[in-house]
Amino acid sequence: MRIAGGAGALAACAVLSSAALADDDAFLAPYDNSGTFTFVWENDYFANTDRNYTNGIRLSYLSGFKAPEGVSRWVADSLLGVGEAAGVRRGFALGHSIFTPQDTEASALLPDQHPYAGWLYGEYSVVVEQTDIIDQFTLQAGVIGPSAGGEFVQNNWHDLIGGEAVNGWDNQLRDEPGVVISYDRKLRALFKSNGDGLGFDATPSYGASFGNVYTNARVGLMVRIGSDLRNDYGPPRVRPSLAGGGYFSPRDRFSWYVFAGAEGRAVAHDIFLEGSLFRDNDLAVDNNILVGDFQAGLVMQVRRVQVAYTSVFRTREFKTQQGAQQFGAVSLSVKF
Repeated sequence: MRIAGGAGALAACAVLSSAALADDDAFLAPYDNSGTFTFVWENDYFANTDRNYTNGIRLSYLSGFKAPEGVSRWVADSLLGVGEAAGVRRGFALGHSIFTPQDTEASALLPDQHPYAGWLYGEYSVVVEQTDIIDQFTLQAGVIGPSAGGEFVQNNWHDLIGGEAVNGWDNQLRDEPGVVISYDRKLRALFKSNGDGLGFDATPSYGASFGNVYTNARVGLMVRIGSDLRNDYGPPRVRPSLAGGGYFSPRDRFSWYVFAGAEGRAVAHDIFLEGSLFRDNDLAVDNNILVGDFQAGLVMQVRRVQVAYTSVFRTREFKTQQGAQQFGAVSLSVKF
């Protein structure tokens, strides 16, 4: 199975890096509160499919603790209402997602399948950390449609790996600017640990997103078993997802954990299924109001590098969808 292979590759990576564990813990001290660069790649290739949400990439930077100023000060004070003692991180990201129908050989319009769409966006976020609580405000802005380059990225990637051409991109959603504002809270209300040894924690989360790209409300729970769980809040992902805080603290030379989680979303609008709010849509499908994600995976940290693999099962997002969706997510995070 490709999914099992992905987790095995992470384990091999950790073994190859084990020689680095002889370094002093003092080496890590300057990186505890430094910035975190992260690359996330999500693709249904890991599940041997090529349909619906088929590819997502996200390159991000999240700072260490900064004194809030400008926009981050307004967000922290006016929107999140946090105290002076809270730590604030600022983040920037660039992302790209691709959606296709199940039948990618047909060039004709497929009215009962997922519309073709590309989504290219930039992202600004403010992450406020208090004791066992993380609040995150995120603004995404970008473009949906041919200008997002979905056809270019997918077909050139298929050429590179020797895959079949995808023929129906003439039927993709038309160009439209997209904006999404999101709020998320993660908290360790359920928590049990054995210090720096093997521990367990459970992290509930809830949030909502508003915009012409998607509008939804969500609630989730992530459970983890492993070592030094205080280092982060779970692995990074591409929205919409059950994700961690976007950073990790390398307080030790090596840590690991396995995790499983679930998130339920009540979906009021999804442009990738329903099309634009502002024009008639001959590409639209009837979306399901309730969508669930179930995920499990492995995270390993070696000094100031963290790698993660997540296997995701997503329930049907629209009424004529032929079965649930499965895909995998790989992330690499580095502290600088």
